[in-house]
Amino acid sequence: MPSQKPEKIDLNTEYICPCRRRGQLIPITLTEAFGCDRCQQIFVVEDDGHVLEKLSPTYPYKRAWHWTGNSWRDVQPRWRENYWPIALGIIFVLVIIWLPLALRLANASSILVWAIVALLLAIPPVIMVWLTYRR
Repeated sequence: MPSQKPEKIDLNTEYICPCRRRGQLIPITLTEAFGCDRCQQIFVVEDDGHVLEKLSPTYPYKRAWHWTGNSWRDVQPRWRENYWPIALGIIFVLVIIWLPLALRLANASSILVWAIVALLLAIPPVIMVWLTYRR
């Protein structure tokens, strides 16, 4: 079984493109970057030569890969790139904090109103996080 341990990326070697378009990464002279001959993307070497990062000004986060010797492996996404835990956390806080306060302060007829207000307050942050970090 091939090793999954990341290897240092050699700037003088051609690699396969991590975008899975059957292209070849060709070193760009006098830079620490590669260009794909198929998808026309530019990739830079980061993290002391162990991470290949795709340059893309339109993506909300940068994609990065490790070279394992025969294939590219995705670098694990950071916590801020996973919008679902953040969105669920916002909803959880509103349900745990907002609803008990509303139950204590409200009478029986306005509990439904407070629950609807809590849900309406949860929707905009969830949508904002989802739009910011969607892939």
